[in-house]
Amino acid sequence: MRIWIVPILSLVSSSILSQNLQLHYDFRYTVDPVHNASNFPTLYFEYFKSQDSGRAFIKPGSFLFKMQADLYGTNNNIGKFFMQVSQTLRLWKPKVFLALQYSGGMGIAEPRQYSYYISNAFGIGASYPFTWKGAWFNAMLLYNYNSFAKPSHDVLYSFYWGKGFRHYKFEFAGDAEIYTLNKNQGDDYTKNLHGKWFCFFAEPQFWYNLSKGLALGSKINLFYHVLSFSDLFQVCPTAAVKWKL
Repeated sequence: MRIWIVPILSLVSSSILSQNLQLHYDFRYTVDPVHNASNFPTLYFEYFKSQDSGRAFIKPGSFLFKMQADLYGTNNNIGKFFMQVSQTLRLWKPKVFLALQYSGGMGIAEPRQYSYYISNAFGIGASYPFTWKGAWFNAMLLYNYNSFAKPSHDVLYSFYWGKGFRHYKFEFAGDAEIYTLNKNQGDDYTKNLHGKWFCFFAEPQFWYNLSKGLALGSKINLFYHVLSFSDLFQVCPTAAVKWKL
């Protein structure tokens, strides 16, 4: 079973609204043909809003809606779909936010009787955004409920960063996550396993802004116990174009 977890993104600004569409070409087969069947395109859509007025009783922080479609099926049909909805808020003065998150999806494998769910995950915890030397950061700690056949109660820590250079002509951003999952998830494949998986995921991104709306760049996807539960550290680079809507 493949597991995909993407946590909350929380920027540090009094008012930010952005949405973008990204098209990546993933070179994982070129880099590691032994463990990957093919290269493929991936389509992302992200809508992000930060609205922290500091005046209302319930002070909304950041809202994120994200969809991802991996086009690795026959004739580049969608082979995996993932979505995430997340919100941060606070009822107090210190800018430590309550973080709420849902994610889930599905995938198609070959032969098709081995298709799978990306099980629903529900998270709650704390998010702390901050700036330092012109860059923004966010640290977040979540309790995650993963609704496998045998539910998994887990901890997720994530760290986000982003910085622009030369008046944001160049951008360096990304995130890294460390989390746990039950080895026994209640299915035939894992029913005899015990304990927890230790998992790591990161996606540093580099962008060159050709104009206000168009950027070229790359994402380096790093996986350990994410694409598979083999003790294998995987590196999957992409070439990408981003359109800011």
